[in-house]
Amino acid sequence: MKSNTPPLQDIVLEVRNLKTHFFTRDGITRAVDGVSFHVRKGETIAIVGESGCGKSVTSLSILKLIASPPGKIVDGEILYLGEDLVKASEARMREIRGNKISMIFQEPMTSLNPVLTVGQQITEVLKLHRGMNSQTARDRVIEMLHLVNIPEPESRIDNYPHQMSGGMRQRVMIAIALACGPEVLIADEPTTALDVTIQAQILNLLRELRDRTQAATVLITHDLGVVAEIAERVVVMYAGKKVEEADVRSLFAMPLHPYTRGLLNAMPKLVSDTHQRLEEIPGVVPSLREEIPGCAFAPRCTFATEKCHHVCPTLETKATGHTVACWHADQFMETVQ
Repeated sequence: MKSNTPPLQDIVLEVRNLKTHFFTRDGITRAVDGVSFHVRKGETIAIVGESGCGKSVTSLSILKLIASPPGKIVDGEILYLGEDLVKASEARMREIRGNKISMIFQEPMTSLNPVLTVGQQITEVLKLHRGMNSQTARDRVIEMLHLVNIPEPESRIDNYPHQMSGGMRQRVMIAIALACGPEVLIADEPTTALDVTIQAQILNLLRELRDRTQAATVLITHDLGVVAEIAERVVVMYAGKKVEEADVRSLFAMPLHPYTRGLLNAMPKLVSDTHQRLEEIPGVVPSLREEIPGCAFAPRCTFATEKCHHVCPTLETKATGHTVACWHADQFMETVQ
């Protein structure tokens, strides 16, 4: 974990009050409802939360990859080096995707084309965005495969995805994402389908590549163990909204939202009592088709009061760089201090 935070003028990507809704026959699903964050050059910010909280829709919205219809960005700004991508044309977005802003998708087996070699799939990106000829692109692909620690890249370049292990396919996805030297890298659950040993290797690789390329990285995950390994700052999302944001050290030491506390308590711990059960957060993420008058987490929260059920808390700064939307945050601060 880095101790020095890049200055604000190094902000590469800034999301302001983003709202992405899905308009269906059953009603409007407010998948992302007013989310804001920024990421600086060389920094990794993690967006965490349970399935259905809106974190993946947030990442897809940045690249305007939301299927429309039914999805639509209805409000907010997505500023890449000051340029609002919400207003950008599709032609401009094609210039940016895979070139200036790249994404590593969740499942490499379904993201890679099974009928093309991995070399062909990386070459396609280089020819499109860099105008390379076939030989120059092939040399670059071998260089990229070597960079992501794939052994014997000269022969592996002609492999099809099914000829590779899950860990190697994920490395190929990383190579595709980094081929054009993007300034922003979005990693959507990059270690979900991998075993623990390979997960550690992929995290180490992402950390090394971030430090080498200085790309601003947005990590989408539900695993707070991954967050502790690689991120500097954390955005906690619940029911389409940001409920807490802080640097990693502060968040782990002093979580101020009951949902964040629940996520941390659900993590396995090294204790002498091997029979200790993991804590769980009761209930499920609410439906986002109906507007929730109060705090969306209130039905699952043991601290909820009448006010929590009827008045939605706003984000407030409780410490330097630490914001939270909870009526009980001051109480939690007192218990920790």
